[in-house]
Amino acid sequence: MASTMRGSGIFLAQFAGDTAPFNSLPAIAKWAADLGYDGVQIPSWDDRFIDLEKAAGSKDYCDEIAGICSDAGVAITELSTHLQGQLVAVHPAYDTQFDAFAPVAVHGNPDARQKWAVDQVKMAAKASRNLGLNASVSFTGALAFPYLYPWPQRPNGLIEEAFAELANRWKPILDVYDENGVDVGYEIHPGEDVFDGATFEMFLERLGGHSRCQINYDPSHFVLQQLDYLAFIDIYHERICAFHVKDAEFNPDGRQGVYSGYQSWTNRAGRFRSLGDGHVDFSGIFSKLAQYNYDSWAVLEWECCLKHPEDGAAEGAPFIKEHIIRVTEKAFDDFAGGETDQNQIRQMLGIK
Repeated sequence: MASTMRGSGIFLAQFAGDTAPFNSLPAIAKWAADLGYDGVQIPSWDDRFIDLEKAAGSKDYCDEIAGICSDAGVAITELSTHLQGQLVAVHPAYDTQFDAFAPVAVHGNPDARQKWAVDQVKMAAKASRNLGLNASVSFTGALAFPYLYPWPQRPNGLIEEAFAELANRWKPILDVYDENGVDVGYEIHPGEDVFDGATFEMFLERLGGHSRCQINYDPSHFVLQQLDYLAFIDIYHERICAFHVKDAEFNPDGRQGVYSGYQSWTNRAGRFRSLGDGHVDFSGIFSKLAQYNYDSWAVLEWECCLKHPEDGAAEGAPFIKEHIIRVTEKAFDDFAGGETDQNQIRQMLGIK
């Protein structure tokens, strides 16, 4: 059965703020709808938009949240637990930086921070079900990432142990998602232990191929790694449950390449851009996803290092709508076809 993407969405995390219309769900939902978006992806950690604990326990509250969005003219695409998912697995080197993702009460206490994060991600499974959603998006977190480059030489078994522990932490969480009929689309992202296809396979294998372990496809991170993001769809399309539409460019020179020399985002060889300003072949991506009947949302994630966010948001909805392919249910050469005649087929092949 041919399927078409549901429509254009926008991830609200990068636009949230303390001034209207970015400081409340009714206002930001209307802002998104007025720009032409059909859906909003809600950061579950931002209590200006949603009370996650309340959403996990109350269908009535979730109906209210969904109604606010519907009245504004948008649907909820997914809940995001990127920040909480990151905290499911944190290498000690990043403890100070990632404390900022958690409540002050658990700062300086990695065990308490991890427990808080696990509880949060599990609540998002229940909240997603109460909202009638069948997918959520997140990060895996990282234990091995400081050892990304194989120098100094890694001791045998280091990476294997890291991925075994990562899967051990996520398996009970994914089981809760399974109980609630919700997938987790992990954003394949440098800084996470799952940052490309090979690491996704390592994670999935240690999860025993868990059906709820899915992918939030974002080509921008693949451009920065110089990975073939179209071939990625060919390989992993059955696991793609969500799509971040995000552009990037890679401009290596005689001074820097993939690692970009610790430069600021503006001065990096690889940097994020607004839609249409980078190097991503979105026509190819939307064609590939249409080929494989991807039928969920195309959600703008804006992180351009140059353009103003409101301009990027305004350009995003029409860009996405122009690229969504309404999938045909009719073959172009149907007019020349006819009823199948087995005798004719055998005659054409010279079979008696």
